Amino acid sequence: MPDIRIPAPGGGSLWAERGGTGNPVVLLHGAGMDSRLWDAVAPVLRAHHDVIRYDARGLGQSSRPEQPFSDTEDLRAVLDHFGLRRAALVGLSMGGETSLDFALAHPDRVTELALVGTSVSGHVWPHDARTSAYAAARHQGNASSLARLELSIWASMGRAAPGGELIQEMVEQNAARRITSERYFAHTPDRDAASRLGHITAPTLVVHGDRDHPEIAAIAERLTAEIPDAQGHVVPDADHYLPLRTPERLTELLLAHLSPQRREPV
Repeated sequence: MPDIRIPAPGGGSLWAERGGTGNPVVLLHGAGMDSRLWDAVAPVLRAHHDVIRYDARGLGQSSRPEQPFSDTEDLRAVLDHFGLRRAALVGLSMGGETSLDFALAHPDRVTELALVGTSVSGHVWPHDARTSAYAAARHQGNASSLARLELSIWASMGRAAPGGELIQEMVEQNAARRITSERYFAHTPDRDAASRLGHITAPTLVVHGDRDHPEIAAIAERLTAEIPDAQGHVVPDADHYLPLRTPERLTELLLAHLSPQRREPV
């Protein structure tokens, strides 16, 4: 499948891949990762959908930013590049946050939302020793500490669990890139999806692993309660890297949600 280079707003390019036929679905990965997060999910989805995945600005094979950028504008550039007026968005963590913000800003362009272990703009995270150290490593630009803490906090099932080798590889390769990218990320004070969840109009699936960070579970509960008609599912034996830990179960949930009938999965 050929690599695609999409011009990024303000300069540079976004790496993307497209394959399959059917209704369009865009896969968005989390911070400190890249599109390989979807390696075990994308091939099955492509049998039923037109699937696009891309590396967020500065991560994976996308170019590093040299000026402030917007993740939602990058997503719009991806849709526009492929001539897609509307698409379903499947986002994990940061990718889910981007998807939510985009759905609030452009509700007419989102057919369905699937939020996996997602974060939410405007959500206030509680502080503890490990998450404080994690934040400090990001702000201080300490890539080795950031990678180590990313793996211990978010990939708690370890290297021996399914997908462990690829997870470690992605995290270590993207740690320094993430630090650079986040320095140019345009933080806008008015981005506050947490207070506007009731305005989401797209059919929404909320998924998280039972071994993810406890605050992710709290966010998932809030999303399910406040987004109209949202469906929530907890996946056993999965931490934050759910698409690589339990790809079969996640794919089953996604196919049921993204199908025209949106059958409730067993």
